[in-house]
Amino acid sequence: MRQPSRMKHALKPSQYLILIAVMLTASVGDTLLSRGMAQVGAVDLHHLPLLWKALFNPFVISGIVLLIGFFASYMTALTWADLTFVMPATAFGYVVVALLSRFWLHEHLSVYRWAGIALIVCAVGFVAGGPSRTEHEGEHPELNLMDSGTGR
Repeated sequence: MRQPSRMKHALKPSQYLILIAVMLTASVGDTLLSRGMAQVGAVDLHHLPLLWKALFNPFVISGIVLLIGFFASYMTALTWADLTFVMPATAFGYVVVALLSRFWLHEHLSVYRWAGIALIVCAVGFVAGGPSRTEHEGEHPELNLMDSGTGR
């Protein structure tokens, strides 16, 4: 009877940096976008030209640039980890958004929102303990060669 192999779970420092980049660029980008759109004002079907005005707001421009950075780092993370690992691993961004919203945008966060954020962060611990890839070593050796770049 074959013993199930244990997958080693170790991220490289560069991979941790990518996850931090995903988290920070999304959080700060969303916050900048929120600040800029608050300055633009309400946009509805009767005031769509306000969206053009928004594109020249420095906070909106900065938010868009950071969200492009988020997208690039997010795609990079998905090349070496599963979506079910990347999304929860970057969920600490909820804390960053909450802190930025509270102390920079001066928004009120209820106890229920803080409790929800705490639950999300606690759940991240469960996900972070698992492997970053769902394949197990030995099941598909050709994929392991492809992932390592050895066969190129």
